[in-house]
Amino acid sequence: MILGMSTSTFTAVHVVLSLIGIFSGIIVLFGMFSANRLADWTALFLVSTVLTSVTGFFFHSAHIRPSHVVGVISLVVLAVAILARYVYRLAGPWRWIYVGGAVLALYLNVFVGVVQAFQKLPFLSRLAPTQSEPPFFVAQVIVMAIFVLLGIRAVMRFRPATATPM
Repeated sequence: MILGMSTSTFTAVHVVLSLIGIFSGIIVLFGMFSANRLADWTALFLVSTVLTSVTGFFFHSAHIRPSHVVGVISLVVLAVAILARYVYRLAGPWRWIYVGGAVLALYLNVFVGVVQAFQKLPFLSRLAPTQSEPPFFVAQVIVMAIFVLLGIRAVMRFRPATATPM
């Protein structure tokens, strides 16, 4: 039992948080293209993505796994993005720091989703059973390239008016 829940219930909560983070993060990302802050969606994205990373540490493991490293990186990136957004209010370089952090946090969530898809979906698992095969690598490179391009576009386009409320 994890936090008073069965392992399967806890896993379901973790997955739902992750999917909420991905869905709301995509909305926030596309909002950036039109300089729209989307305050409620942003809060949902940041909170659900932080909770996704935090809950990931509660799965039993005898040693540090790559998922733990991704979780730590995600939490550091999210902390900086949250500071940039809510403390420094996107002033000066904090605008692109926020955008870069938000896009990177979303990418890390999707990255883990791709890993999970290759582990859990039989048709993908057959293509890359150890996740060291070319199909896994190609999928991750494509996802990364997409996020790099989207991130560049978001940095260029997200220039909200300073008078807009947070």
